[in-house]
Amino acid sequence: MSTIDWTVLIFTLVAVVVYGVLIGRGQKSNESYLKADNKMPWYIVLIGIMATQASAITFLSAPGQAYTDGMRFVQYYFGLPLAMIVICITFIPIFQRLNVYTAYEYLENRFDKKTRVLTSLLFLFSRGLSTGISIYAPSIILSSVLNWNIYLTNVLTGGILLIYTYIGGAKAIAHTQKLQFLIILGTMAFAGYLLIENMPNGIGFKDALYLAGKSGKLNVITTEFDWKDKYNIWSGLIGGFFLALSYFGTDQSQVGRYITAKDNTNAKMGLLLNGLVKIPMQFAILLIGALLFAFFSLKPAPIYFNERSYQHLKETQPEQAAVFEKEHQNLQIKFNAESKEILQLKENHSPRLNKTIQDFKNTQTQVKALHGRVEEAINHSNYNAEKTDTNYIFLYFVKNTLPVGMIGLLFAVIFLASWGSISAALNSLAACSLKDVHLIFKKEIPDDATELKYSRLHTLAWGIFSIGVAMFATQMGSLIEAVNVLGSLFYGPILGIFLVAFYYKKIGGSNVFIAAILSEIVVIAVYNFDIVSFLWLNVIGAAAVIIFSAIGLLFYKPKAVNS
Repeated sequence: MSTIDWTVLIFTLVAVVVYGVLIGRGQKSNESYLKADNKMPWYIVLIGIMATQASAITFLSAPGQAYTDGMRFVQYYFGLPLAMIVICITFIPIFQRLNVYTAYEYLENRFDKKTRVLTSLLFLFSRGLSTGISIYAPSIILSSVLNWNIYLTNVLTGGILLIYTYIGGAKAIAHTQKLQFLIILGTMAFAGYLLIENMPNGIGFKDALYLAGKSGKLNVITTEFDWKDKYNIWSGLIGGFFLALSYFGTDQSQVGRYITAKDNTNAKMGLLLNGLVKIPMQFAILLIGALLFAFFSLKPAPIYFNERSYQHLKETQPEQAAVFEKEHQNLQIKFNAESKEILQLKENHSPRLNKTIQDFKNTQTQVKALHGRVEEAINHSNYNAEKTDTNYIFLYFVKNTLPVGMIGLLFAVIFLASWGSISAALNSLAACSLKDVHLIFKKEIPDDATELKYSRLHTLAWGIFSIGVAMFATQMGSLIEAVNVLGSLFYGPILGIFLVAFYYKKIGGSNVFIAAILSEIVVIAVYNFDIVSFLWLNVIGAAAVIIFSAIGLLFYKPKAVNS
């Protein structure tokens, strides 16, 4: 990068860290450190919820996801608005009335201590691993730009955000997320504009959209029902509903954002608006990926977007790489020519258009097959790198196309998105491990100063743990998919516990405790045997807890159940 880009990147990141430290000063108690004194208005709640969900993975990996698989990933969010309504009706009033620090405090009141601890441990395990993957995403940038070892950049990325998270707690996180998200949205919108402006040969938005459509990248809605299809309207509406219900209703990283609200109304407004805004935002980010495909169908694309991985292949297998490059060059010339011809024939309403489109699709298939062979060769070369180059597609475009200054700002945006979600996750992990595990087994109740010290130590410990997880995240492929698969392994049983708690008053703690363990075993077994796509795991996990709890009720009647 240029000196100007480095200046923009460093200034933006330092400004956010300093802002977070300053605004988070003077923490005196856990009420302030973990819940921001319950003073957040609805718009801060909204931004906090969106910023926590929209990590660097969203802005780095989602365009690559659309580039490779089209826009059908957006269907994953179709169940979100319905889930927001259910949470506002059932979950928020209970959490606000009980004035909880974590969602799992309610479970001890409703069931017993062991159910609270089990649910907390399921959350801590899944969220701790996901946070590590979120740290890895921006580390890719530093590693790529500086040509540094990915393990060193993991430590730098995770370490810097720990500064204001450790010092400022929930208040610093909420206000830095506000600043981060405004910068992020503005910069991503400008990046989309520059993508269209940089289309070769004066190609406009409509033409780029036409090419993306003919290449199958605008497959926003797929109606065919298939249990193993990851993204269709059925898995999105049903599986996505259960996943969103669990994520926003029972995941402390999200619950921790809206329990900081002033009151019920502000919490509900923030959550409902998130349900309305999230789908268009994700659609726009995926559209950038689809347009990127049109961009690289009109001008030569690299043989592999992860340049360091391909360079390793060239050094270790030069003859094989030479064969790949010759085939790639011939295919790119053909593919670019067919793309331009399609637009010319469309303009002239030529009868040859359909034949050229078919040739274009056939060449696209050949390009994809070559990419697969290159990827397989890299993965078999014993090089410790990512399994795919999905996460590098948007990054490659930024590095090689955008103007000076904009590159540094866009890299800063990916860092800010990462920090926004990771800081919230660390805060939620600290709140959960302290309140739901540590203090439960501690006989003496600590004073405010001691409890605040414990909170900071838990934050630090989870930061170190997440950095450690990031060291092992190199083989996960598309990061945005990896995070959602990981969540789906645990969210169903967690949601099932809460659904039983809310709606089945006859079922007690021992029943639901055993049902949750059995349900988690079922979910892992279904996943390992690849029976259904991952979104359905959320439905299976939640349903299994309810069914096992009901069966248990036939054999064990609880003495008393708290409401």
